[in-house]
Amino acid sequence: MKVIAMRTLRVLLVLLALAFCAYSVIDQWDATTRAFREMSWATLAGSLAVGVAGLFVWMLGWRTFLSGLGSPLSMRAAFRISAISQLGKYVPGKVWALVTQIEMAREHKVPAERSFGSTLLAVASSTACGLAVAAVTLPLTSAAAREKYWWLFPLAPVMLAALHPKIVTWCLGTMLRLIRRPPLEHPVSLGVTLRAIGWTLLGWALFGVHTWLLCVAVGGDGAGLPFLATGAYALAFVAGFLVFIAPGGIGAREAALTVVLTPVLPAGAPVVVAIASRVVLTVADLLNAGAALLLGRGPAARAGGGTAPGPGEPGNEPARDALVRGTPQTKEGP
Repeated sequence: MKVIAMRTLRVLLVLLALAFCAYSVIDQWDATTRAFREMSWATLAGSLAVGVAGLFVWMLGWRTFLSGLGSPLSMRAAFRISAISQLGKYVPGKVWALVTQIEMAREHKVPAERSFGSTLLAVASSTACGLAVAAVTLPLTSAAAREKYWWLFPLAPVMLAALHPKIVTWCLGTMLRLIRRPPLEHPVSLGVTLRAIGWTLLGWALFGVHTWLLCVAVGGDGAGLPFLATGAYALAFVAGFLVFIAPGGIGAREAALTVVLTPVLPAGAPVVVAIASRVVLTVADLLNAGAALLLGRGPAARAGGGTAPGPGEPGNEPARDALVRGTPQTKEGP
């Protein structure tokens, strides 16, 4: 009965996320259609393909962390969990993606502590690497970014240093003690951390190409534009993540992207790029989720197989219990 209730809740969450996705597009329908009329379908298709690839690569980073914590998943299972749970970021509150991810991972016998830890590490690495990318690419290419967002750049080395396994192990252990959960049995190693960071940086490069293609489509040019576009999106992502209430960082992300791109694009073009990027990446999320639903759970999950739970993990305790006790906000997608 409890399993049926959780699956029903998940279906309702997906439907709610789809409703918010539809609303965000319909609410800006006129601006979106104007933006798309200024771009070729080939450019939009290329930007979409690169965006889908970026989401997939970031999934690999999360999967690497989860495996390092002691719960390796097949590519199929990891993709399905990540793609469907990411729809939760479109629902206000930002906690729903984590709830869905923990419950779906539980079908593969992944303890809630490991799901929570891997997600927290994926969020930290994407944010730290995003700040690092922005700090490397923007100070030399964007005066607007230096003036308005200079205070974010010094955080990059601090956050990267905080990804060291010793610091991560201590932080996760402290959080789990505070919410009265068992400690992690498999601390993340330096090798696992570096591999996950590698996937994350590759994802940032792909999202940079996604933004650059849109910039070129509206008249942008110059040798430095690829670096500026990559840094602009990275900075916009971090700015959107810091706005906890807005679903998917809507508003804050577009504002940051527009500020950075305004000096290098024709008048009105930065807004077009910001709107097009939002819609294209929303479609990418929906395509990934649709593909994940078509894949199904796989034979291991249906048979109740998968990774064995940790020694302190009760078999069917809902993940929301940990959240009620104080789980922090979760992952923000691109």
